[in-house]
Amino acid sequence: MGTIHLFRKPQRSFFGKVLQEFGLVAADRRSWKILLFGAINLTCTGFLLMWCSSTNSIALTAYTYLTIFDLFSLMTCLISYWVMMRKPSPVYSFGFERLEVLAVFASTVLAQLGALFILKESVERFLEQPEIHTGRLLVGTFVALSFNLFTMLSIRNKPFAYVSEAASTSWLQEHVADLSRSVCGIIPGLSSVFLPRMNPFVLIDLAGAFALCITYMLIEINNYFAVDTASAIAIALMTFGTMYPMSVYSGKVLLQTTPPHVIGQLDKLLREVSTLDGVLEVRNEHFWTLGFGSLAGSVHVRIRRDANEQMVLAHVTNRLYTLVSTLTVQIFKDDWIRPSLPSGPVAANVLNFSDHHIIPMPPLKGIDESNPVTSTPTKPSSPPPEFSFNTPGKNVNPVILLNTQTRPYGLGLNHGHIPYSSVVNQGLGVPGIGATQGFRTGFTNIPSRYGTNNRIGQPRP
Repeated sequence: MGTIHLFRKPQRSFFGKVLQEFGLVAADRRSWKILLFGAINLTCTGFLLMWCSSTNSIALTAYTYLTIFDLFSLMTCLISYWVMMRKPSPVYSFGFERLEVLAVFASTVLAQLGALFILKESVERFLEQPEIHTGRLLVGTFVALSFNLFTMLSIRNKPFAYVSEAASTSWLQEHVADLSRSVCGIIPGLSSVFLPRMNPFVLIDLAGAFALCITYMLIEINNYFAVDTASAIAIALMTFGTMYPMSVYSGKVLLQTTPPHVIGQLDKLLREVSTLDGVLEVRNEHFWTLGFGSLAGSVHVRIRRDANEQMVLAHVTNRLYTLVSTLTVQIFKDDWIRPSLPSGPVAANVLNFSDHHIIPMPPLKGIDESNPVTSTPTKPSSPPPEFSFNTPGKNVNPVILLNTQTRPYGLGLNHGHIPYSSVVNQGLGVPGIGATQGFRTGFTNIPSRYGTNNRIGQPRP
């Protein structure tokens, strides 16, 4: 039964749980470096925001937002360490890898919102340009550049490193790549430095610092204060263009889409699975990105009834596990059943016919005078119909059939044919309509020749 606790401990609040998990991460010595850089980041960001207020420079404010983005990047790195420590739970059966994706998506979206805020403030400054003080503008630029580069190059941020390589290139990277090709065409020795894909974060830090240096020189030489607003717009556009591809990539991961670069490999593996011994069909396949660099998927495999389920499951898992780390395979055998007939005679209650079967005919409506052979109204002035088929028509009385007629073979019933002469004697003829001759159809009033005139024709066999 266990111990009965009369006074249960109250559940921890949300902040209590956050502090507990933070203590778990802080216990790891690898996270001490990140926490140290986070503290330095907060100090630098505070000084930069004060210098932005004293210089009245919106370009330096836009560049300071990159330092705030570095703080989000450090938080994402801490979340990555926490995810590696946590194991899957019954509630989160796939683990907590998607939390990294959510952190990257939130960081990039916040950086883009900051860029939009800078663009809005820059448009307002074009209408009334304030005076810019350059006393601490250059100092703030070098402080922010040094800290950003030192943070990016000192800490290995696994989520952002993967996204920066997997996402599509930004327009800034493409322009720098074109410029690098031109420089390497003149000096081939620089190809190992400029031709590889540059880190987008390092690139935007260098480009923003270059824009601030130009702003400082133009203001010091010509007192051209509008260049500060132009530099702020340029930094905001570069920030937006750099973060947008990462937001799109992480958003597609959150939407559980299949990465485009693995579709061809997945199709090849599924074709190999469909050719395995015992596999009849592969259907309901669904593969998606669980986290950065990990795929999850589920597939249904239909096999033969005589196939070994465990053997097929092992082969399918072995083929797909090379690409899909978290895989669910549902094996089910073929549900097709061959119909079988009983070997003995059919039971008496299978076909329980009565002695007579009455086929009712529709009643005669609106026809007073009609030909009993063609069931069409007769007119004295109209010529007789050219053809008349051996059909009883609508005005024939119900036909009474017996169970002694020929029955299909294979059902264990009596089969054979009935002589023509015995049809009328058994009551199949319907008296009272015409002559009492018996024919193949069992009707006594239908002539045995084509047409309705009195010419004598050859009876139809």
